[in-house]
Amino acid sequence: MKQKTVFFCKECGAQSSSWIGKCPQCGAWNSYVEEVIQREGDSKFNNKKTGSSSKPYPINEITFSHEKRIDTYNVELNRVLGGGLVVGSVVLVGGEPGIGKSTLLLQVALNCKGKKILYVSGEESLQQIKMRADRVEGKNEDCYILTETNIQSIFKHCQDLNPDIIIIDSIQTVTTEDIDSSAGSISQIRECAGELQRYAKTSSAAVFLVGHITKDGLIAGPKLLEHIVDTVLQFEGDRNYGYRMLRSVKNRFGSTSELGIYEMQSTGLREVSNPSEILLSQRDEALSGTAIAATMEGTRPILIETQALVANSNYGTGQRTSTGFDLRRLSMLLAVLEKRGGFKLINKDVFLNIAGGIRVDDPAIDLAVVVSIISSSEDISISSQYCFASEIGLSGELRPVIRIDQRIAEADKLGFEKIFISKYNTKGLDTSRYKIEIIPLANLEDVLRYIFG
Repeated sequence: MKQKTVFFCKECGAQSSSWIGKCPQCGAWNSYVEEVIQREGDSKFNNKKTGSSSKPYPINEITFSHEKRIDTYNVELNRVLGGGLVVGSVVLVGGEPGIGKSTLLLQVALNCKGKKILYVSGEESLQQIKMRADRVEGKNEDCYILTETNIQSIFKHCQDLNPDIIIIDSIQTVTTEDIDSSAGSISQIRECAGELQRYAKTSSAAVFLVGHITKDGLIAGPKLLEHIVDTVLQFEGDRNYGYRMLRSVKNRFGSTSELGIYEMQSTGLREVSNPSEILLSQRDEALSGTAIAATMEGTRPILIETQALVANSNYGTGQRTSTGFDLRRLSMLLAVLEKRGGFKLINKDVFLNIAGGIRVDDPAIDLAVVVSIISSSEDISISSQYCFASEIGLSGELRPVIRIDQRIAEADKLGFEKIFISKYNTKGLDTSRYKIEIIPLANLEDVLRYIFG
């Protein structure tokens, strides 16, 4: 078979017939690498046959049935996947080295009772995997461990075992004989992922792929890899904290706004069923610069603590630093606070932190951010029994947020006394079924007058 030399961009996977200094797709410099590829390899699962039996059907004649799902016996993972692992789907799990990707999937393999699982590792030996399996909880006699990097050999073992779930750790270590390039190259990753996808669709086996990430936090390999798979999960967390977050970046069978939270322990990853309790600091006395916000991650309400520190700047213009919150949105809120509230913060340093190492994109925490900044600037403490849930507009008005009833119910369950919301959120809201006092306000001035006098 004739070989062909092609240049690929390491950052985005763009293809060119010659070397280019700057990628026209993503703008990266010196990212093109030369690789030798083979067109239409003789792969067993390439399924390139003349005279295919498939034919077009009118959409009205197509019958729909709900997809079959496999219970992973992991509540957090089931939630992020949309209710369980879909049969015949391909799931890509990405994350930093040492964050716990292999531990998570090994726990799933050991806890899935009644399912035959093939765990393929190209990075660790059998003894290393056995050592981790003894440390984490769970036993499954139908869990088989294979140390192999050749995709053809993996498929041969799959035909012999006929597993329900296949775990590939990691896709960057798997190679195919049809491609004459090293493991981890763009063409190897693309071809191996494509063959695993075709095998999953034809055999109805669910496939987990572990993916390395680059220094920019993106999954290594061509962007096509994320388009091939059905679901992309991002496993993230701060190494200084024991908590890990599992987010859904792409999901063809569920929502992409769900969040699963785990705690890293010596026995593996423990599921956190009530994240509000671990994200709130336990303190005996009220301190200035802290406020509690009611946020939503998918369908799950979570109470988080926003911490702010306002100090005099040593330079002409104050610096702004944010951890776990969008820095541009912080700058907007400071401008609104200065314009509508009359607080001069241009010559002061503002530091904002979301406690627990979690990152929040929900605009409903705007009010808690502003209140914590004012509390730190004026050195006035806020009652730890107050909770906030409202977005702030450019004119200083409190805008309504979605699912306000779930936010109120979560604050009520955790024993808060008052929750501050937008008055435009009270339409159709039954306040009689909550013990917590609901304070509806219209704008930022009303909030400052109510809390700070």
